[in-house]
Amino acid sequence: MTKQTRIGIGYDIHRLTEGRRLVIGGVEIPYELGLLGHSDADVLVHAIIDSLLGAAALPDIGTLFPDTDEKFKDADSIELLKKVYAMIQEKGYKISNLDTNIIAQAPKMMPHIPDMKRVLSKALDLDFGDLSIKAKTKESLDAVGEKRAIEAQAVVLLDIK
Repeated sequence: MTKQTRIGIGYDIHRLTEGRRLVIGGVEIPYELGLLGHSDADVLVHAIIDSLLGAAALPDIGTLFPDTDEKFKDADSIELLKKVYAMIQEKGYKISNLDTNIIAQAPKMMPHIPDMKRVLSKALDLDFGDLSIKAKTKESLDAVGEKRAIEAQAVVLLDIK
């Protein structure tokens, strides 16, 4: 018997570096540093992808889109998210709600959250009321607090269509 409701959690962290764009939640954010990664290194989207994959008991993002495969070099993470969401829908699930955190000391995320919600809501065919994006800092603690990295967390609830 297929379970009616499933929950998944996702997490990602990327190092900040010079010479890269900063893309979070599918939105390019003006900043002197960007996130280091094989794709566009969008920590929020990567955390969402892993939460979806976990809820559906599918392989993780690194298995599906390995950093050893050149076809994913500088990939647009929103496009990867759309592929994963199609897989979720093929298994007969829809998103009930999605709750996320972006943890960054800098730059400030709050001004960009409405745009992130627009991009992610469209990619996942979600109502604004079913998507939460919160911004947190690390109070100058650890690599994130020292402005050397940005991390994200996501929790998703899937229901049968």
